[in-house]
Amino acid sequence: MTKHETCTNSQVAQVKWGVTAQTGVLTDVLLGKPDHFRWVPLNSISAVTLANMEEMGHRFDMQEAMKQHQEMVDVYERCGVNVHFVEADEGLPSSVFTRDSSFMTPWGAVVASIQTPPRRRDYAVASEFYNKAGVPIWKWVTAGHFEGGDFCILKSGVALLGWSGDRSTKEGAEQVAGWLRDKDWEVLVTPIPPQFVHVDAVVVMLEKGLALVCEDALQPYALDFIKDTHGIETIPVAYADCVKLGGNLVSLGNKRVLSMSHNVKVNAQLKERGFDVEAIDYDMFALGGGGVHCSCHELHREPEDG
Repeated sequence: MTKHETCTNSQVAQVKWGVTAQTGVLTDVLLGKPDHFRWVPLNSISAVTLANMEEMGHRFDMQEAMKQHQEMVDVYERCGVNVHFVEADEGLPSSVFTRDSSFMTPWGAVVASIQTPPRRRDYAVASEFYNKAGVPIWKWVTAGHFEGGDFCILKSGVALLGWSGDRSTKEGAEQVAGWLRDKDWEVLVTPIPPQFVHVDAVVVMLEKGLALVCEDALQPYALDFIKDTHGIETIPVAYADCVKLGGNLVSLGNKRVLSMSHNVKVNAQLKERGFDVEAIDYDMFALGGGGVHCSCHELHREPEDG
């Protein structure tokens, strides 16, 4: 497939879907096309960038952004992941961050309700993809707001849902939690400080029973739920790294992760634990408010062993 090529009907028909855990081998991923990407007031991370451009010398470079995004695509394809795209839309500059507009469950996709103004209509390209791909949409968020970045499966049948108020709201998180509990899942809904934007900047599963966690961002009862109640070992991410999306990486399965080159400390920690780290330059997007985890929506993972 050429750069950011749209799937043909035959290719779309072969899309695998369904996620029971956010570890296991990633086989199919949904990305956004960066054709219209630019820095806009998006979240607390992009606000810091926009407020300090003169002092820090930050400048958006579209050519560099396209190059960095293609490098991410190349890593996925080299690692055997089938890459699919939502359509680019000139009115949706941030739809490249496909983590938030929907999220996958064992019963189909959930189309999210995004609160921040530049992204409120990202659902249009997400739902269009599912309709064309023949992937069932299980639910639509209709109560308050809830975004895919706040949906974390700790292990099969157990989920952690976050809300900051600025993005996901408690009302939206509780609606999603109710759907999962109806399926006999165990769910904890927890608030997170707005500077972290989403729970995927705070907790990211690496492999079965192991997670990256910024403990400074979670209340003690949430840490107890992760570590004590469900026996998940954690690798700590420092606050200073977390607010720069240091923990916002993607498990590819089989102790492989996609990370960003500015995550120096986190990448070193992972290598010490025996992970194969694919680190790419991604500052054009990270400065704009989203890392590599924000930029992908897992459509399908192979079930975890054991």
